Amino acid sequence: MSILLAPSILAADFYNLQPQFESVEAAGATHMHLDVMDGVFVPQITFGMPVIKSIRNHTSLNLDCHLMVQDPDRYVHDFVQAGADILSIHLEAAKDPGHVITKIHEEGCRAGLALNPGTPIEAAEPYLKDLDLLVVMSVNPGFGGQRFIPSTITKLREARRIVSNINPKVRIEVDGGIKPDNVATVMQAGADVIVAGSAIFAGDVRANTEKMLGRIREFEEKQETAS
Repeated sequence: MSILLAPSILAADFYNLQPQFESVEAAGATHMHLDVMDGVFVPQITFGMPVIKSIRNHTSLNLDCHLMVQDPDRYVHDFVQAGADILSIHLEAAKDPGHVITKIHEEGCRAGLALNPGTPIEAAEPYLKDLDLLVVMSVNPGFGGQRFIPSTITKLREARRIVSNINPKVRIEVDGGIKPDNVATVMQAGADVIVAGSAIFAGDVRANTEKMLGRIREFEEKQETAS
C-alpha cells in the first residue's frame, strides 16, 4: 500500500479554508484530516457535522474524520451523512468500541480506532479484525501544535507487528507533531498514513504539501530499492 498524507485542518486558517483545500489537492494530497472535539473527551471544541457537510460539498478529497468525542456512537449516522469517508473513534471514549465500529461499517463508512499515547497497542487487538485504520496518537489529544512524543516510535513498531499478524489490511495512522524532519522515522517504524497540521498550513500550503509528499515518495523509493 502506498503511504498517504492527510493534512489536518486543525492548523488551517478557517477564514480561508477553500483556497487551502485547493492548494493541498493541487499539490497531490488525496486525504484531509478533520479533528472533531467536543469539549468533554478533550478540553477543546472545534466543529461538527455542518462544517463537514459544507466541506464535502466543495471537495473530492477523502475526509478522514477523527472523533475526539465522548460516547461517539451517538453521532455515527450524522457524521457519515455529513460526508465522512473514514470515521475514527477513540477507544477510551466508547463504552463498546466493537459496537461502534460495526455501526460505522453498517453506515457504509470505513472505521478507525484511535489510541491515546498512554493506551497500549494491545488494547486494540480485539478490534483489529474489523478495522480499516488504527490511529496512533503521537501527542495528547485536544490541542494542535504539540511536540512529537518520542516513545511513539516504539509504539508504532509494535502496532505494525501486531497488525501484520492479525489483519495486514489495517492502515496505521500517526497523528501529532509530524514534520518533514521526522516523517521518515515514523514511516520506518510502520506508519502508512501521515497526519500533519502546522507542517502543512503554516506558510505556503501548496509548497509545504509538496515537500511532505516529496519526503514520502523518497522513503517509498528507498524501500523499493532495498527490496
